[in-house]
Amino acid sequence: MDRIIKAFSNSVRALDRLARSEKAVQQELVLLLLALPVGWFVAQSWAGYVLLVGAVLFLLLVEVLNTAIEAACNAVSREFNIDIQLAKDCGSLAVLIAAIIAGGIWLLAIVGRFWGIA
Repeated sequence: MDRIIKAFSNSVRALDRLARSEKAVQQELVLLLLALPVGWFVAQSWAGYVLLVGAVLFLLLVEVLNTAIEAACNAVSREFNIDIQLAKDCGSLAVLIAAIIAGGIWLLAIVGRFWGIA
């Protein structure tokens, strides 16, 4: 039980630090706060609601991992290195892919809800 409490404490510390210092995480936390009530009106079922909120959480998850990659790379060296640049670019690409997935899920849900097409 002690390990679980320590892990939770570490997670809360990381979230607090990211929420204070990382603009992308701040924006995605705002998206999450908006997704909770808006998803309720857009979703046509509980499963749909979970999918909509989960898509935003997935985006936030990928952003957190991208930030971890960037922090690790910066800890190794702040000088230009082609391999470090690739690692950071791949993290950024992962965020883009997650954003496209989340946006697609929301778009399909909105179209399905209001136009009955999807």
